[in-house]
Amino acid sequence: MTARARLWWVLAAHTTSSAGNTATAIAVPLHVHATTGSTALVGVAAAVALVPVVLGGVFGGVLVDRAGYRRTSVVSDLTGAVTIGLVPLLDATAGLPFAVLLVCLFATGLLDTPGRAARHALLPELAAAAGVPLDRATGRMDASERLARLLGAPVAGVAVGVVGAPAVLALDAATFAAAALLVAVAVPAATRGDAPVRTGYWRELAEGLAVVRGDRLLRAVVLMVACTNAFDAAYSSVVLPVFAQEHLGGGPALGLLVALFGAGAVLGALAYGAAGGRVRRRTAFSVAFLLAGGPRFLVLATEPDLALAAVTAVLAGTAAGVINPVLGAAQLERVPPAARARVDGVVGAGAWAAMPLGQLGAGLALEHVALPAVLVVLGAAYLSVTLSPFLSAAWAELDHAPAGRVAPSGAR
Repeated sequence: MTARARLWWVLAAHTTSSAGNTATAIAVPLHVHATTGSTALVGVAAAVALVPVVLGGVFGGVLVDRAGYRRTSVVSDLTGAVTIGLVPLLDATAGLPFAVLLVCLFATGLLDTPGRAARHALLPELAAAAGVPLDRATGRMDASERLARLLGAPVAGVAVGVVGAPAVLALDAATFAAAALLVAVAVPAATRGDAPVRTGYWRELAEGLAVVRGDRLLRAVVLMVACTNAFDAAYSSVVLPVFAQEHLGGGPALGLLVALFGAGAVLGALAYGAAGGRVRRRTAFSVAFLLAGGPRFLVLATEPDLALAAVTAVLAGTAAGVINPVLGAAQLERVPPAARARVDGVVGAGAWAAMPLGQLGAGLALEHVALPAVLVVLGAAYLSVTLSPFLSAAWAELDHAPAGRVAPSGAR
């Protein structure tokens, strides 16, 4: 298999695994809302699914760096196949109490962040071997994840209405198994010489934290994205599903809007990837973030019809598609190769840490406050946070990679 083919196979695996996550994100809130009628329980389920993702990011990065990126990616997806596969199996046999569903969601999320971190950490060596610039590789990986929403969301939304959430989750289990197979075939197993030197789990974890703490750009990324992700989690996991259920007819409309956002994001990520290093990162990032976040909430607060909601989703998604490739390339340039997974886990966990609070808060707020009012408050808060890259000097470092940090050798 050629080096370029290996890169494409890993991108295909990331797309497939992300499609499973997207379908789960569509099926679970609709299932909980339909079976319980409680927006608060929708928020609880979403939060329980995310808490282990944060924990896995903080504490799993050291294990990923130790075990190797290929092995971790495969194990992560195989675990997801088993834990998500238990949901339809139990639903068809012994029954599926809400508490059991929460346990399955928690178990699924525990290795999700390490798995994604492992695939991301494979990029510098795979891209270098294939002769692909790093910005272009991160753009393609983000586009592959966004593409998963384009493919997975409408299928899941329609399928939930036709065959029910448990059947959709059975399909999710199959996507995780397929992703594990793709990485296992495409990426050569690490040799003994590739193994990192071990200095003790807690010391290695502290080293990853120290990298983030000592880099003001990474600190700014964690702080800002933690805030915006909380708003995004409230939007995608609670507010948008409830809005779709109450105003747009439920699952098909929800799947369509998520898919259109994903389609726009694919275009945005591919456009940035094609531009490569010809566009200043800070400018692209700042403008894109300002357009991608707050406007979605404010438009939805006007209770638009499906056509206007769809146009908004496409435009916001196109802007959002620029964000992750910029951050991904900048982070990979700033982090020592042997610490990629633990630093990625720390950054990812910090960025995701407030998401359960956003989900729980939105679910509880909708029990007492009208949906348009909640949307206006969240939209205004989002806009204020996304002004930060225009004002803080830390964000200028997006355009200045530290010298000598990344020296690709062999994919682990």
